[in-house]
Amino acid sequence: MKKIIMMVISIAFAMSLSAQTGFYDFVVKDIDGKEFSFSSLKGKKVMVVNVASKCGFTPQYEALEALYKKYQSKGFVIVAFPANNFLKQEPGTDAEIKEFCTLNYGVTFPVMSKISVKGDEIHPVYQWLTEKAKNGIEDSNVKWNFQKYLIDEAGNLVKFFSPSTHPDDKEIINWIES
Repeated sequence: MKKIIMMVISIAFAMSLSAQTGFYDFVVKDIDGKEFSFSSLKGKKVMVVNVASKCGFTPQYEALEALYKKYQSKGFVIVAFPANNFLKQEPGTDAEIKEFCTLNYGVTFPVMSKISVKGDEIHPVYQWLTEKAKNGIEDSNVKWNFQKYLIDEAGNLVKFFSPSTHPDDKEIINWIES
């Protein structure tokens, strides 16, 4: 009997280690330090984007906010993650980042606490976004600030776009509206 119990425990443990974390399983800290559960995004189309305040692409905040305002009522949300991975273009604290986003771009979409989007300290959300073994779709590398990842209403990675792709690119708009 002990052998059977030990075997069941071993199998259960092995299964728990191999279980995939889905998009909706993540709970992160928002820019104010409060928990933000991705399960609150179920049934919505989501754009996850890494952002920075001192980047050539920083003006995309304006287009991101316009996109969010236009499609928010139709089940679309943007989740931004400030990151300082590229030429130290996001050196500020969470409070400084929030002030910058609010004062300069009137950002109302959810902005999370600053994280790492690549390297040894990559955040688990970005591990999921960039590793096919975790997201089931494809591998990618975050090339720079303002790379965009699209997640469908079922929590599946659909596609990612380079930082130079403008938030109101026709392909992105078509996806939101489909």
